Amino acid sequence: MDKYPDQKRAVQYLYPPIDPFDQRVVDMGDGHRIYVEQCGNPNGIPVVVLHGGPGGGCSPAMRRYFDPDVYRVILFDQRGCGRSRPTASVEDNTTWHLIADIERLRRLFEIEDWIAFGGSWGATLALIYAQTHPDRVNRLVLRGVFLATQAELDWFYGGGAGKFWPEQWAKFTSLLPEHEVKDAINAYHKRLFSGDRATEILYARAWSHWENALASIHTNGSVGESPGEYARTFARLENHYFRNKAFLEYDGQILDQMDRIAHIPGHIVQGRYDMICPPQAAWKLSQHWPDAELKMVRQAGHALSEPGISVELVRIMDRVAEGAA
Repeated sequence: MDKYPDQKRAVQYLYPPIDPFDQRVVDMGDGHRIYVEQCGNPNGIPVVVLHGGPGGGCSPAMRRYFDPDVYRVILFDQRGCGRSRPTASVEDNTTWHLIADIERLRRLFEIEDWIAFGGSWGATLALIYAQTHPDRVNRLVLRGVFLATQAELDWFYGGGAGKFWPEQWAKFTSLLPEHEVKDAINAYHKRLFSGDRATEILYARAWSHWENALASIHTNGSVGESPGEYARTFARLENHYFRNKAFLEYDGQILDQMDRIAHIPGHIVQGRYDMICPPQAAWKLSQHWPDAELKMVRQAGHALSEPGISVELVRIMDRVAEGAA
């Protein structure tokens, strides 16, 4: 018997695998075609799932955090990634394009309002969407909070996390001339958008490895190499968004505009030892959001697959289903 419940594998806490009852590609009219799927109960409580990255795409496991008899779950691959096309494209691909896509999908499915469920970059997107359309979100469920501030970017790409993982930071920066290390995001941008596919994949794998190596509390830094095209898509999109500060108008915008969604109940699940998105952001968010419940998960890092993270998210959605949250 496990001493701590969160030592079990996350899959033990999820609902059984489920297939979508609807899959389609939606043409956004500006060259982007978005893959969308629905699963669960067609007449259930609507939830839109916002994946991380940017550039991560959805996975079948993301369907399993919701009781399929209760929830109507809508998942989509954001512009340029997953099954959406064109792959790895950053043209007409900004936060505000994604916000418009979410709202278009809500209208397409004739949903009055819905729960926004997202982690990491998905949490960022959920917050910005709610602040932009506060009458269309009835609840927020967030994990691994990222507020898209310069301080957070400096932590992960400026050497902060590297103080805890010096060997992985050395790998990440070894591909750069020493004078460019201090501005790693822009330095990687030059190579990820060089026009030479081999160069782009080389740097994309290094970019992706740096993040993947630090995702779980159980990691020893040894992770497999990402497939070249997946890494290229992920790294290019993430770098594009981070280089442009998530296309926000000013640093600290999300916290500054929390009054817009003060009426919306929220749940924040945060790994205590999250190396990618440190807990300070989640705590600050909770301080600006009186109607939010913050759960710090001990012995958990950043990944959605962390057992402690998964069990809390399932518990929250079950409580919401029961009307107890």
